[in-house]
Amino acid sequence: MKKYKIVQIKSRIGRPDKQKKNLDALGLRKMNNPVIVNATPQIEGMINKVRHLLHIEEVKE
Repeated sequence: MKKYKIVQIKSRIGRPDKQKKNLDALGLRKMNNPVIVNATPQIEGMINKVRHLLHIEEVKE
């Protein structure tokens, strides 16, 4: 299964509640802390909603 390494690079301050909840659901609590998630359709949808706040890399195993 594909995995993504995602890092929040822009602040959540002033963003709509839906975007803040997506960041929380992805496990992103602080900026510049990487999180590795499995690439399910649900996760990819959440990433697409907040793509402008993230840096995304595909993890190779």
